[in-house]
Amino acid sequence: MGLVEILLLAVGLAMDAFAVSICKGLSMKKMNWKKAIIIAFYFGVFQAIMPVLGYLGTTFESLITKFDHWVAFILLLAIGGNMIKESFDKEDEKKNDKVDFKTMVILALATSIDALAIGITFAFLDVNLALAVSIIGIITFIISIFGVKIGNRFGNKYQNKAELAGGIILVLLGIKILLEHLGIIAF
Repeated sequence: MGLVEILLLAVGLAMDAFAVSICKGLSMKKMNWKKAIIIAFYFGVFQAIMPVLGYLGTTFESLITKFDHWVAFILLLAIGGNMIKESFDKEDEKKNDKVDFKTMVILALATSIDALAIGITFAFLDVNLALAVSIIGIITFIISIFGVKIGNRFGNKYQNKAELAGGIILVLLGIKILLEHLGIIAF
């Protein structure tokens, strides 16, 4: 696998994190660069670690692929559903722009499940694992920062509608992951 393929793969893997970063940006009343960096850090690290775990866990491939899509689906459905519910609340204080450990680990895990499967694929290909995971982590970090900024700019203009849209995006992302893994659709 060459550099161009790794770059394209990294961008593709980062799209889930990008969508969730936009949703986190929607929740911020004012752009907070420290929180944006924390969000990007979690997503970048998880996207980099998961392929390594997949690479090392090729013996567990059948166990992992049996439930990974369900985990991502349930987590994104719960988070997106909560955002949709909050979009109908009239109080602005209820916006969830938290970047605490529990919140970020759940979001980062939900968005990096596909990277675990990629790691399993890496085990069967001629891939420089250190280079690949470094590129995946860095690309995800950069794209996630842009996602938070875009979400914040959009969210400040449209607030509740933006949070509703963000929640719908997360629910649809969860459904997409589930349907792809069940073989119902292919993207």
